[in-house]
Amino acid sequence: MSLRNERVRKTLMKEIADIIQKELKDSRIHGVVSITDIEISHDNSYAKVYYSVFASEEEKKTTIAAITENTPKIRYEVGKRIRLRLTPELRFIPDDSLERGSNVTEIINKISRGEL
Repeated sequence: MSLRNERVRKTLMKEIADIIQKELKDSRIHGVVSITDIEISHDNSYAKVYYSVFASEEEKKTTIAAITENTPKIRYEVGKRIRLRLTPELRFIPDDSLERGSNVTEIINKISRGEL
């Protein structure tokens, strides 16, 4: 990945997180939404946005639906904030790796305390 693409990727992560946290006024977004990674195409035309939602299962489902429905608005806001020749097409992909890592840590802690 080029240095420019890496800068664009990091800027996208920061701005998308900020947009979801501060700009989206959707009552279906619950818990904490964290942008975990972004894979961006070499020409910056397409970006896969991986994110985690820390909330109950029901709240997680409504939050994922809200983010999916608000993708065009998020892309529009990104276009206003970041000066790029082309605002990338965004695809949001739920990422549960942080949650799985937390579960593994909890299991290891239980084993070390002799609870398992």
